[in-house]
Amino acid sequence: MFYKLALISDKYLQKRDFFSIFVHNMKDEEFFLHKLQHHDIKPTANRLMILRAMWRGDEAVSLMQLERILLTIDKSTISRTLNLFLLHGLIHAIDDGSGSVKYAVDGDLEKDDDEEHTHFACVECGRTFCLKKVHVPAVPLPPGFQLQSVNYVLKGLCPDCAVK
Repeated sequence: MFYKLALISDKYLQKRDFFSIFVHNMKDEEFFLHKLQHHDIKPTANRLMILRAMWRGDEAVSLMQLERILLTIDKSTISRTLNLFLLHGLIHAIDDGSGSVKYAVDGDLEKDDDEEHTHFACVECGRTFCLKKVHVPAVPLPPGFQLQSVNYVLKGLCPDCAVK
């Protein structure tokens, strides 16, 4: 195996099912290796662990959350890895207005999805989601303005919090 086992806090195992992130069969492990290699990133133990911890479907994760999940990896290594992933287009950063940048893996394990999409930040639990099927609406800009990026964040209650 290319990765080492991470120590996971029991507090977070109880709060959310983080353990399921680390339980993958060999086929899934090959996908993670392929995802890194597809983005020209050398697969190392730490990079694989960080990518697996970030893999949550459409939910984004902050640096602080990764630090609490990956107890065997120091903050600077996680931060450098996030910057590497950003540089190679494996993840994207989301400023959801919480004061903490969150990161989400682009596309699924088999393909990449570079289209601009909407994000949703839950005001109750603080989770942020990528709404891949909700595209950012086109906004006409005045003459002379050149768009470089879009940060479209909707705020409200996620399905889990809306039920409570």
